[in-house]
Amino acid sequence: QLQLVESGGGLVQPGGSLRLSCAASGFTLDRYAIGWFRQAPGKEREGVSCISRSGSSTKYADSVKGRFTISRDNAKNTVYLQMNSLKPEDTAVYYCAVRPEVLLFSLCVLGPNEYGDWGQGTQVTVSS
Repeated sequence: QLQLVESGGGLVQPGGSLRLSCAASGFTLDRYAIGWFRQAPGKEREGVSCISRSGSSTKYADSVKGRFTISRDNAKNTVYLQMNSLKPEDTAVYYCAVRPEVLLFSLCVLGPNEYGDWGQGTQVTVSS
């Protein structure tokens, strides 16, 4: 059974850092593009970052460019989101999701509707 489990969330002060992990079980990530998404209270879920199946292509929302970095370790079946210079507006529940890709070098997409399998989310709170 395909399962995604996010971890690494927590409470951090503005300017701090967190690294989120998304561990997959029941399948191997190497045939999937992976996306990170977030949803703040009262807001729609938004795409934060994605990484292609090959790992050679990444995308970031404008709001996190230069601060967040996505990476994947297929050997560990895990994807990471390194978040630096965190701001209060980054506060949200963060989710990872996967999208099967036939072509190794297909570009990833940030639209939540493009992803079919999701983790349960991890809370990130940025506050002093």
